[in-house]
Amino acid sequence: MMTASEIRRQFLDFFEQKGHKIVPSVPIVVKNDPTLLFINAGMNPFKDIFLGNAPAQYSRIADTQKCLRVSGKHNDLEEVGVDTYHHTMFEMLGNWSFGDYFKEEAISYAWELLTEVYKLPKDRLYVTIFEGDAKENLAKDEESKEIWKKYIAEDRILLGNKKDNFWEMGDVGPCGPCTEIHFDSRNDAERARIDGKTLVNGDDPNVIEIWNNVFMEFNRKADKSLEHLPNKHVDTGMGFERLVRIIQSKTSNYDTDIFMPIIESVEKMCGKKYGFSDTKSDIAFRVIADHIRAISFTIADGQIPSNTGAGYVIRRILRRAVRYGYSFLDFQTPFMHQLVSLLANQFSDVFPELTAQKDYLSQVIREEENSFFATLSKGIKIFNDLTANHEKSISGKDAFTLYDTYGFPFDLTQLMAQEAGIMVDEAAFEKELQIQKDRSKNATKLETEDWEIINPELDGKATQFIGYTDFESNASIVKIRKVVAKNQSFYQIVLDKTPFYAESGGQVGDSGELILGNQKIYIYNTVKENDTIFHLTKEIEIADLKENFTAQINKTKRSLTTKNHSATHLLQASLRNVLGAHVEQKGSLVNEKLLRFDFSHFAKLTDEEIQKLESMVNAKIQAQIDLKEEQNIPIDEAKSRGVMALFGEKYGEFVRVITFDAAFSQELCGGTHVKNTGEIEYFKIISESSISAGVRRIEAITSQAVLEFYQGKEAQLEEIALAMKNPQKLLPAIQNLMQETAQQRKTIEQYEKYIVNAEVQKISSSLSTPMGAMISLGDFSSEIVKNIATQLRSKHNDVAIALVYEEKEKMKVAIAISDAIQSSESLMANQIAKELGQAFHGGGGGQPSFSVVTLEMSTSKEALSKKWLELVQK
Repeated sequence: MMTASEIRRQFLDFFEQKGHKIVPSVPIVVKNDPTLLFINAGMNPFKDIFLGNAPAQYSRIADTQKCLRVSGKHNDLEEVGVDTYHHTMFEMLGNWSFGDYFKEEAISYAWELLTEVYKLPKDRLYVTIFEGDAKENLAKDEESKEIWKKYIAEDRILLGNKKDNFWEMGDVGPCGPCTEIHFDSRNDAERARIDGKTLVNGDDPNVIEIWNNVFMEFNRKADKSLEHLPNKHVDTGMGFERLVRIIQSKTSNYDTDIFMPIIESVEKMCGKKYGFSDTKSDIAFRVIADHIRAISFTIADGQIPSNTGAGYVIRRILRRAVRYGYSFLDFQTPFMHQLVSLLANQFSDVFPELTAQKDYLSQVIREEENSFFATLSKGIKIFNDLTANHEKSISGKDAFTLYDTYGFPFDLTQLMAQEAGIMVDEAAFEKELQIQKDRSKNATKLETEDWEIINPELDGKATQFIGYTDFESNASIVKIRKVVAKNQSFYQIVLDKTPFYAESGGQVGDSGELILGNQKIYIYNTVKENDTIFHLTKEIEIADLKENFTAQINKTKRSLTTKNHSATHLLQASLRNVLGAHVEQKGSLVNEKLLRFDFSHFAKLTDEEIQKLESMVNAKIQAQIDLKEEQNIPIDEAKSRGVMALFGEKYGEFVRVITFDAAFSQELCGGTHVKNTGEIEYFKIISESSISAGVRRIEAITSQAVLEFYQGKEAQLEEIALAMKNPQKLLPAIQNLMQETAQQRKTIEQYEKYIVNAEVQKISSSLSTPMGAMISLGDFSSEIVKNIATQLRSKHNDVAIALVYEEKEKMKVAIAISDAIQSSESLMANQIAKELGQAFHGGGGGQPSFSVVTLEMSTSKEALSKKWLELVQK
């Protein structure tokens, strides 16, 4: 049986023999495209070529691209693992033609590879072509049909509608008809009973699409009209996991040698067997086998699990896998991290980034698992509290709070509710979830108008960046368009050449001006989407945009930013020297104010380590090391020299190398840098912290900011000395003051303890019954009142008492209820506090045993007492 690795290799070898350049997969995490969090299709890396924003380096290429899909038709996260052929992370095999071959070659290549190389039986193959669309004035794809008739019987060439056989990149952009290839993997008896062509595109798990050939020939404009592209392109995608399933004659993608080694490892870990069924335990095996891939590849490509954006997606995938293992395979402790080494070995020949980072990946995943097991424990406690107060059901709002606030999976809430014999309002939960989705969608909604071409002769050419050496230049506007995001409008301007550095690699984009005589366009930021540089401005009030402008950046901002960027390189090299070679950059921010550097490390830095880092960086600054900048270096040569490259960064065949002392710091980098380290002047670390499992963050300043930092410290010392009446020795004076303060604090604590005991004694002796009493205390602090309430609860096991006191010109009511009363009378302090607040226009809350409500001083104590007794006696 052909292995998955052999199948992948044959695909790439086949297209290499057909004159295609084999290119590596780009990182799965998208960093310079606001419309995507992750690469979700093989064409994403080539978007700019299709858009005409960048030239193609090669006219023919082929690759296997890492992709991640967690939403959309057939790809909802909650369905992955339930069926046998959808995944979160998958490989997309693709071959591409940029203005070279078109339908004839694309179809012939696909047929030759499938039937002659992979030797798939021809009588199990069907193809679809675009049937046309009268509303769009799009004709039936007769050309593809005539080509297919050379290879396959005409009754196996099926018509597909616009939904299935007209591919579009999005609401706007390149699009065109496509032809799909489908495979019927049913047994002979089933095939004889039902004709396979009736099941194509019918969601039958055994009659599936394996390859899509898209013929890009149109551009969808913002007004929904279509125009012909200047060049025709071929964009194909074949699902690797599906292909392997077919060639290995399996009925499920998970039964192939892509997933079975992971499933077998999980079997050994949990002591259960995978049964190739749709039971909950078998679904759990598939979920874990799928999700460990998505988690590992995205973290390796630089996306740390977090509570927002792409990081939240990864955290959600990881928690779903852990939840399935916990609920159905009896895992009570972290287990996912143990699969990383196996996965890394499996992909070492094609995706070596897993092997290079497997220890780091294991650590991060284990920490995330630990955190989620703690969340599960907390969520179960909250669930139990909810069910104690809800005899028959859990509201959708409470279930959503468990899910959204505490990260507790909704299906686990349903499972536990079912076991407890109570209902969950699923419809209300889904409503709350949809509200959140709509809010998130609206927050990220982006509307773009069509490009207005200003100088047509310049359109289609890449912007020339000259900002490494020049701070201003002559420039012509190529095109502009209006964009609306978060109800704010702005314009994107593309120039033929620019000194403006576009935000990239952690360095912020330049700001500045486009100058025409006495008229100016203020550029507030410069960004890069894919490989196109956009200059952003709020308004354009110049009538004739065809004129030649002077593009001028903010030199002060650039200079300070550049110093911070070069210091970041010195810091990374110093970190590896001080902490070890395991340190890898995991994120950065470089602007004119500070530098922020995130790196892999699993322990808090000591004061000694921070001092060593500062000393090492400052020594390199004082050494006045000249910058060595090398452009257009072959990436293989750079890597062979040991030049630092970032995992998850997209590099081309030729790279730029920045060196400050070859024995100390060599990095691949596209940012701006000082010509000599002496220009940085000074370096100071101002904070060090943890931002996630296995990732630390350092914030630092350079140059004038360091002087201002120390000047601020000096001013503070002077203020302190003045406040202490300028003692000759400041430190001993401060230490004496601290000792005096500590002694006074002890005295106060003893006095407060005396007050608490006295009040408890007085209240206890005056009560005929502690049930339902309201006591006025006068002017007390909340801390003292809480201590009084705590002692009353411990002294009386049947107490339900309200303590009225004043604090900061507010009336407050502290409610204390013993555990016995809570159980026997169903009295909850937090519920009573809520009702008192509603009755007297106040607010507050707390726990069932102790809560505080804050009211206005004008509140009638008689009315308050009456309401209190009403609530207690109720």
